[in-house]
Amino acid sequence: MAKQISVFLENKSGRLAHVTRVLGDAGINIRALSIADTSDFGILRLIVNDPVKAHKILKEAGFTVSETEVIAVRMPDSPGGLAAVLDQMSEENLNIEYLYAFLGMSGGDALVIFKVEDIKKAKVAFKKKGIKFVEEQELYQL
Repeated sequence: MAKQISVFLENKSGRLAHVTRVLGDAGINIRALSIADTSDFGILRLIVNDPVKAHKILKEAGFTVSETEVIAVRMPDSPGGLAAVLDQMSEENLNIEYLYAFLGMSGGDALVIFKVEDIKKAKVAFKKKGIKFVEEQELYQL
């Protein structure tokens, strides 16, 4: 499990730049991110090297911030790698709320961040199926 920081942003020019500047000035390194938006607002989802500090700094800067538990899964960066993991998750009846990915892992792997309905059930299922997940501290150091 890992902590993801979610920041609610008005859909206005410069808001994303402001978030990244606040984090950068505080020495927070962004490891992965995703943005979902509507015409009025967006949700910026971040994996950072220090989520506790990031949450505090962003809140102090006036942003609406929340923390969510997610799970990071390491998989082969090859055709069908994601499909194989999703098939195994489906077999275990794991409901995925959303996911996002990034590349460049050692050994040629990709990393996918999953928000699932039941993280504890997912961890048990992943172990049972041999799916490699990345522990919190390792994720923050990538």
